[in-house]
Amino acid sequence: MTTTASTPDPAPRLRVAPSPTGDPHVGTAYMALFNLAFARKHGGAFVLRVEDTDRARFRADSEAQLFDTLDWLGLTWDEGPDVGGPYAPYRQSERLDTYAPYVEKLIEDGHAYYCWCSADRLKELRAEQEKSKMSVTGYDRLCHGKTREERAKLPGFSETPVVRMLVPDDVPLEFDDLIRGTLKAPRPDDQVIRKADGFPTYHLAVVVDDHEMGITHVVRGEEWISSTPKHLLLYRWLGLPEPKFAHMPLLRNANKSKISKRKNPEARLTWFREEGYLPEALVNFLALLGYPPIIEAGEGGERVEREVFSFAEFSEGFEWTKVNPVGPIFDLTKLDWLNGVYIRDLETHELAARLLPHLVAEGVLPQNPSLGEFGRLKAVTALIQPRLTHLTKAGPQVAPFYVPDDAVPVDDDARAQLKDDAPAVLDAAIEALEGLPTDEGDIFGEGRGWTHAHIEAALRAALVEGMGLKPKVAFGPLRTAISGKRVSPPLFESMEILGRHSTLVRLRTLRASL
Repeated sequence: MTTTASTPDPAPRLRVAPSPTGDPHVGTAYMALFNLAFARKHGGAFVLRVEDTDRARFRADSEAQLFDTLDWLGLTWDEGPDVGGPYAPYRQSERLDTYAPYVEKLIEDGHAYYCWCSADRLKELRAEQEKSKMSVTGYDRLCHGKTREERAKLPGFSETPVVRMLVPDDVPLEFDDLIRGTLKAPRPDDQVIRKADGFPTYHLAVVVDDHEMGITHVVRGEEWISSTPKHLLLYRWLGLPEPKFAHMPLLRNANKSKISKRKNPEARLTWFREEGYLPEALVNFLALLGYPPIIEAGEGGERVEREVFSFAEFSEGFEWTKVNPVGPIFDLTKLDWLNGVYIRDLETHELAARLLPHLVAEGVLPQNPSLGEFGRLKAVTALIQPRLTHLTKAGPQVAPFYVPDDAVPVDDDARAQLKDDAPAVLDAAIEALEGLPTDEGDIFGEGRGWTHAHIEAALRAALVEGMGLKPKVAFGPLRTAISGKRVSPPLFESMEILGRHSTLVRLRTLRASL
């Protein structure tokens, strides 16, 4: 039905349609984010469709990874292979019967034809065209207009044909793009739309599936600009309503090359979880790659850019015209900064819960930690949170709190920095701390409970004032005894968490080894 001024546009339906050919690409999340933002703003639907017609590169575990990583990012879909929906099935391999009538119609109407050319013949054709530097390359239509019998008499014949589009000389090459305005693509050749194995190619399947699933907006990477005239031809030949197109800029490395899974580990969507990034930080980062910061009024009424924002905020103000068509640089430094911001903004108990799987995987904590072990983790988390940038960087800082007090592993560099006066420093520290009680109460009436403030006061009095040492010299041996490291979470707070007994055992153990 034609939309008029009095007839509102229907709720938009958008989709992301990755191929399960390996670890999900970060570009899939990038595309999903922008599709989902528009759909949510306008009360539409977001569809996840799996385009698994490339059987040579298909990987069975890839689909599960795709579901898992997109769900981890909170980019949830309304319809898909795992949740179903009114247009199921949502895997192309389960929709083969759907495509056949469309192919037959194109053949009957003279818009497509069978091609029996062998792979070797096509390879030779390409080599010839490249050698002669022809201005127009592509298939030479040797099979067009021939019967199987006629074609079989010619060289380079294959028993099983493919089906090709018959692209007219006057094919329209211009089309409107929501991000880029009017675009013009190069003339396409006679594209294969059904392969010899009976599976449709992307070009036919994407048109048929988008139509049958009611997709109103096709949002994809700019590498598909050159294919859009082919797709528009298919829509027109088949008498189908055309969706609106938006071609997103490609994610690029610093040298402007396209990010690839073969060369860039960060191209794998699973890499970000492995490296300890928070999903909300990654979503924020991906939005900034193609979209400007949020503009709001400052205290003096001036316009201020805000780079930290939620998906809800991003979706609420989303407009295609704001998308930057220039390929963004994938700057991990910016992502690290964002990740630190989000980590510091978490409630301590929430951060501890997010750290737990990483700490279990590293063997720092058991699979099912006790309440006491998790309680200690929350206390340690509060110490390391202000300077933590990745969840995976917490392990070395947390591990010393979960080792036997008489067997703290001491790093070589920590032991090497101990001076000749380390035994005397440890002796004085032990004596000073033995005077503090185990609880936080002031049972002596002298303000000497086992708190970090009282621990620091006692040690400063004994080592800095009593022995005349500089704090760095005075507290270095204590840090080594407590954590086994040169750099650790705040020393006195660590002693408070460990408690009086554990602290003294660690100090005495290092002292005995000197």
